[in-house]
Amino acid sequence: MGNAQLRSIHVHPVKAFRGQAPREAVVEPWGLAGDRRWALIDDGGKVVTQRQQPRIALAAAELLPGGGVRLSAPGTRPLTVPVPRPVDTVPVQIFRDKVEAVPAEDPAVHAWCSAYLGAEVRLVHMDDPATRRPVDPEYAREGETVSFADGYPLLVTTTASLDALNSLIAQGDHPAEGPLPMNRFRPNVVVSGTAPWAEDDWSRLTIGEVGFRVAKTCGRCVVTTTDQDSAVRGREPLHTLGRHRRLQGKLVFGQNLVPLSPGVIRVGDPVTVLD
Repeated sequence: MGNAQLRSIHVHPVKAFRGQAPREAVVEPWGLAGDRRWALIDDGGKVVTQRQQPRIALAAAELLPGGGVRLSAPGTRPLTVPVPRPVDTVPVQIFRDKVEAVPAEDPAVHAWCSAYLGAEVRLVHMDDPATRRPVDPEYAREGETVSFADGYPLLVTTTASLDALNSLIAQGDHPAEGPLPMNRFRPNVVVSGTAPWAEDDWSRLTIGEVGFRVAKTCGRCVVTTTDQDSAVRGREPLHTLGRHRRLQGKLVFGQNLVPLSPGVIRVGDPVTVLD
């Protein structure tokens, strides 16, 4: 695997929104700088994603200096949202976790998001990812925390595994749905130059100078069936993953990573598997 390298980097400033693909990114203990520090919540405080609202796929979030975001979506005027002052927090439920977050200060922000989705939502910001949300203790080391990502600081996928999956889709029951692009899986880092499914056996790796440990494989959900350019749902890749990539009751693609050190990663960096 001597030629493995970092093919692309993906930062999603607002959870479930379309993200950005910078050439380099700062790695913080809880993930890439600016990644998933914002999220939408419903009137009960639960995080809202493409699982409930596929149209979020068509909304985009651009990270601004200082951590604010510029939101855009079809049929709307773009909106700039500064980081709110952490004066008041609200309880947020993300899966089994309950965390505190800070609502955007301008009511127009919540109105913009609600009007686009046709449902009452609020936009909230995680002010202190160092303390707000621990990583799942079953797979974490002491003190590890995460942003509004599904469960872990980073997600890595490989181009070889996507090619292999697309080959299986082409031979399967719904070939017209393939080939799928990598954005279906919403990774943070994409690695090229490996064998298909090589990441199944990784436990520690470096990207450039930054070390990571593999926490666990990534179980996939209905979001992967959502076309990120149309918000239309199909049956792939879950149908094919269910036939070929079922592990411990989950349909898996990619690996969840936890940084072992801070640093900067850049597209083209060598990727070295340590064990």
